[in-house]
Amino acid sequence: MLIPAGGLGMNSAMDDMNLIQQAQRHHLVVREIGEEIDLEIGPGDDDPSFSNTPLIGGPSREPSAEDHDESKHMVMVSQLPNDDQDLSKTQPAKRKKKVVKRWREEWADTYKWAYVDVKEGTARIFCSVCREYGRKHRRNPYGNEGSRNMQMSALEEHNNSLLHKEALRLQMASKDKIIADKPVYVKALMSKTAGSIVEAALKRDPHEPEFIQSVQEVVHALERVIAKNSHYVNIMERLLEPERMILFRVPWVDDRGETHVNRGFRVQFNQALGPCRGGMRFHPSMNLSIAKFLGFEQTLKNALSPYKIGGAAGGSDFDPKGKSDNEIMRFCQSFMNEIYRYLGPDKDLPSEEMGVGTREMGYLFGQYRRLAGHYQGSFTGPRIFWSGSSLRTEATGYGLVFFAQLILADMNRELKGLRCVVSGSGKIAMHVLEKLIAYGALPITVSDSKGYLVDEDGFDYMKISFLRDIKAQQRSLRDYSKTYARSKYYDEAKPWSERCDVAFPCASQNEIDQSDAINLVNSGCRIVVEGSNMPCIPEAVDVLRKANVLIAPSMAAGAGGVVAGELELNHECNSMNWSPEDFESKLQEAMKQTYQRALKAASDFGYQKESPEALAHGAVISAFLTVAQAMTDQGCV
Repeated sequence: MLIPAGGLGMNSAMDDMNLIQQAQRHHLVVREIGEEIDLEIGPGDDDPSFSNTPLIGGPSREPSAEDHDESKHMVMVSQLPNDDQDLSKTQPAKRKKKVVKRWREEWADTYKWAYVDVKEGTARIFCSVCREYGRKHRRNPYGNEGSRNMQMSALEEHNNSLLHKEALRLQMASKDKIIADKPVYVKALMSKTAGSIVEAALKRDPHEPEFIQSVQEVVHALERVIAKNSHYVNIMERLLEPERMILFRVPWVDDRGETHVNRGFRVQFNQALGPCRGGMRFHPSMNLSIAKFLGFEQTLKNALSPYKIGGAAGGSDFDPKGKSDNEIMRFCQSFMNEIYRYLGPDKDLPSEEMGVGTREMGYLFGQYRRLAGHYQGSFTGPRIFWSGSSLRTEATGYGLVFFAQLILADMNRELKGLRCVVSGSGKIAMHVLEKLIAYGALPITVSDSKGYLVDEDGFDYMKISFLRDIKAQQRSLRDYSKTYARSKYYDEAKPWSERCDVAFPCASQNEIDQSDAINLVNSGCRIVVEGSNMPCIPEAVDVLRKANVLIAPSMAAGAGGVVAGELELNHECNSMNWSPEDFESKLQEAMKQTYQRALKAASDFGYQKESPEALAHGAVISAFLTVAQAMTDQGCV
């Protein structure tokens, strides 16, 4: 094996960017850790002349044209000075001691970050997180016997590399233990036909991990559907490509007169069933991958609800935290200046999401009304220019609790007396707490980005009001424990290790990793009701299902917001005031219909009602068949 020259003076930033692109090609077959592989270690980066010397004991071969091209390319990128190049040519070839080791199982704990695999007939050292090899990965990961300094320098170099940091973000690796597994976690569970759909999505969108993860989960749930009718493969290929993606800049001026620029997104994913409805998220982490993932999930969620409407999602990487009302107003107006032409009651109506509440929706609608020049339609948010339901903000949180009650009723149980852990401390989480208290349950936790708060006595209405005051003043949840002695705030932790019967993740996507899932199982949790979209990484889902923990998917359990939005936009609903009791009754009925549709679809395709994956797969199947039928009827559009 020969390593191309030019590694010494290579431009680090350009090289790391090239390696990032390599790290996002997930097509490697990973060997078991315990399998013994003879490995000859290649040249180190600290000796450029050695890169031109064949490995001792290895089969020698002439460099191929491909190697020559790669070497030429790397030298051009690095733009080495001529003097440095001449110096490397004139240096005498150094012979390094041959190092041959066998990758053994007992090494796995010490060197979790690396594993060995054969790539194009050559044994190489791969990163266990990003599953790629590259310049940062070619260094001997374990060195000679006793060479602890070399071991640590290689590990440190790897952990600090841009490639590894990007791999961590893409793969969402476990914090406690990195496991060398299949590059696409659910691929091994799929048929060849279903797997080809994921492969096509990976090839088209390799830099969108959240969207790819969502596609994997949906395709896995549809495996039996696709096996019965191959026609759905073509439908899925069309469905996975959004109808319209809008990216735009959002310039705005702060209170000091300084100009800022953010990026705006709106993905109108599918309108086969009707005009789009979907959330608008303002958060620094917002990007196109998250917008597509949210739009895809919203499309299926809307199809599963009693109201047949299309799905969309969008937002911006703008952070409303710490901004004044005037700054947020100016940003929202600038945002709407670009997006308004794509909105309307027969096109697309945005709704609240993370970082977007009553204030933001009011500013957005006000600018929309001004630009559109009419008052037709209104955005799906609370108290904005209509006299409809007074429970719009509560609908999603209440719907989650109603859905949990339906699941427990089928088990001949009820929420009363059950310990419940809730993550998040936003609108959804707070309304989940309210309704849990109303049902006699014992909610004990909430969380924020810094940690979580646990109150062993459980929350009550007075405590929830205090929590709301804390959040409204943008204070830390830690201040709660100063008032209530039986409570405690844990920094940099999650609530999933607390003893509980039911869990309500309501914070953000991928908040439950593999170790969190293990903690949930060990803490006695039997039901997970997803309040946020895709809160579990695939490995966590696998752990929960193996432990027979029932997962209520957000696609079904979170449909309360869709129901309330459509009720309020309905003319008959807007012409009268709903009492809270009437509205809750309609919401409960809609959640019951959604629950029954999911179970029926699961049963039709052979999933037992008691199966931990029945609800999740049934919800996807029912929603997909509804969208697929509409797409088939409308032809190739």
